[in-house]
Amino acid sequence: MLRFCLCLFFTLISASLTAANSTKPTDLLRPVKTESPQDTMKTFLGAMNEYKVQLAKNESDAAERAINRAIRTLDLSETSLMLRTNQGREAAVFLKEVIDRVIVINYDYIPPGPKAETFDGQRWRLKNTEIVIAKQTEGERQGEFLFSADTVTRAEEFYDLVKDLPYLSGSGGGAGYRKPWLERQMPDWLGGEWFGYPKWQMIGLFIAILAGLLVKQLGELLLRLAKRLAKGSKSQWDDQLLETAEGPIGYVMASGLWFLSLYLLRLEGIVLNIFATIVQLVFSMALIWLVYRLSDLWSRYLAELASRTETELDDMLVPLFQRAIRIFVLVFGVLIAIQNLGVNVMSLIAGLGLGGLAFALAAKDTAANLFGSIMIFTDQPFRVGDWIKFAGVEGTVEEVGFRSTRIRTFYDSLITVPNAVIANANIDNLGRRQYRRVKATIGLTYGTSPEALEAFLEGAKKIIQANASTRKDYFHVVFEGYGAYSLDIMLYFFLKVPSWADELVERQNIYLELMRLAKELKVDFAFPTQTLHVQQESPKHELQNDSSTMDELRTIAMKFAKGGNASRPQGVGLFIPPHREP
Repeated sequence: MLRFCLCLFFTLISASLTAANSTKPTDLLRPVKTESPQDTMKTFLGAMNEYKVQLAKNESDAAERAINRAIRTLDLSETSLMLRTNQGREAAVFLKEVIDRVIVINYDYIPPGPKAETFDGQRWRLKNTEIVIAKQTEGERQGEFLFSADTVTRAEEFYDLVKDLPYLSGSGGGAGYRKPWLERQMPDWLGGEWFGYPKWQMIGLFIAILAGLLVKQLGELLLRLAKRLAKGSKSQWDDQLLETAEGPIGYVMASGLWFLSLYLLRLEGIVLNIFATIVQLVFSMALIWLVYRLSDLWSRYLAELASRTETELDDMLVPLFQRAIRIFVLVFGVLIAIQNLGVNVMSLIAGLGLGGLAFALAAKDTAANLFGSIMIFTDQPFRVGDWIKFAGVEGTVEEVGFRSTRIRTFYDSLITVPNAVIANANIDNLGRRQYRRVKATIGLTYGTSPEALEAFLEGAKKIIQANASTRKDYFHVVFEGYGAYSLDIMLYFFLKVPSWADELVERQNIYLELMRLAKELKVDFAFPTQTLHVQQESPKHELQNDSSTMDELRTIAMKFAKGGNASRPQGVGLFIPPHREP
């Protein structure tokens, strides 16, 4: 007995393995034959018969594969893209139910069968029906024969006309169709029609709209409650994330409920197309809105990370990245939304290629500006916040974009310069200066004594040396010459400060010290003056300084020669030039 049970056990296992391996792997990938009306009908009926068998065995995976093959024989171009798979399944089931009730298929009568009627090579119609198999003239399935789009959209209409007829002997016995559960639960008083549609569908549609709006309000309420809870957290990003999602998330949830209602209510015709299009548009716009706001939040997060680094390149790249991601979200979001509405975006883009030459010529400057922005980010001739000057433009860089750079002038106007112009310009970046040069001329009155002048030079030198912001290794203080109304002293020094504002303050500090120095030395700053001398006319032969003889004048001049008692070629010692200091 034990031996018998073991043999039976291993026999069952062997049979199971044999059955499991009976399907060859290549059978799963075999192509759908649609080269002729006959091939299409064979593929469709074979797949639907297999579907019914697998349903009876509760083999859901095998049944799914079978009906998907049948759907491949249908032209679904006029069905709603959102519900295309579901509508394809329903159309395949209805067509199988109709065919098995009205005719037993004989493939000899279907082109290219030997008994086929005259066939024009484009369309073939099942005898005494409006079921048509037509050749595809465009699209990716061009040249294949599929059940026409009109046949697919009217499949349920055909079924309603013949549903009371019995299955014909020799047919496949339908596809095991049963009314959906929701439809079977409807009371009789909802069996009538409003505007050509069942009452229960119209009432269900109205309820679905109200339920979607209610779900939207509920979703926003939940987000507001979540925001209150998030305020207790240490991080600010959860608050900003909830704030970002608050607007669009309600519409996303509502459109999800509306999409589910389309599936449950089994709408069709113009009502389905209108409602499905509206749901698709609401969902697409809400999703684009949500992703757009999330991209802004991400950009703010990147900006905060960039602010923690020492380099300023990432600070310049973050605004550029923010604009790029916004454009990407909008463009691709709109394209995907259009694609979901059933428009072939690729063919639309290909059609734009007809004007490619004109577009390229029009976009020449845009491309030049784009490459200019790349050069700016690569070479980094300036950064945001730098003070630059070029081609008559001077100001502080506020923003560097894909196409242009914005510069805020010192009279607070905003200049937008194309990046192609900047990339080819000679840029004077005043913001990158390590030292800021100051060159000034100070005039003392002609009544200043040489000793006081030399003392003033020494004091000015000490003032520059005492200032913490000046460059100590290279500066000049020198009596430059005799001006029209002053003794001119040149100040030439450099300030090491981070900004123009700091430069102004430090320059002011030095000038104030010079004023205090002049006050202490009792010297006066000169200002433009003119002196008018009026004297009586003297004889022309009378010489000026005639009180001094030639010998006396020569003696005075020799005092300033080398070794003379009045000679001070290096000054009186009060002033030592900065570059000669030990």
